[in-house]
Amino acid sequence: MNKTVRIALVALLCVGAAACSKKQEVKPQPQEQPAVEQAPANSGAGKYTPADLDTDACLRQRVVYFDFDKDEVKPEFQQIMQCHAKYLQDRPTSQMRLEGNTDERGTREYNLGLGERRGNAVSSALQANGGSASQISVISYGKEKPVCREHNEDCWSKNRRVNIVYTAE
Repeated sequence: MNKTVRIALVALLCVGAAACSKKQEVKPQPQEQPAVEQAPANSGAGKYTPADLDTDACLRQRVVYFDFDKDEVKPEFQQIMQCHAKYLQDRPTSQMRLEGNTDERGTREYNLGLGERRGNAVSSALQANGGSASQISVISYGKEKPVCREHNEDCWSKNRRVNIVYTAE
């Protein structure tokens, strides 16, 4: 190849490479919505009051769900933990009971232990966000108090939970 052809070929390759390296606009992919409603924790309005337990979107969420045979609080429930911990901070006389539950699978003893571990996991998450251990009690019902009695995964997933119950507001 002669010199002119080589220069033209290199120039063409450079122009082609420059055209290929243009940044293309990337459209953001829609993200899957979390399983729980996300609401800001009493943003700037001051301290929580007992009325907020019924009106605040975050505080109204009082069920934490768990994966099969797991006792770790899922990341999508962290906002709920923050809201309830702030409520405990704002209301030092308030008390809550954490009721651990499991699905029907497993022995009674195993499920009572798992329900207690789930309740303790929620208690730890609340304390990590500023809640006081003296305001929290944990009880396990194991598989004794199902909210759904069908024998399928959809139903079982509703029974793997911790209910947050305020005993003193």
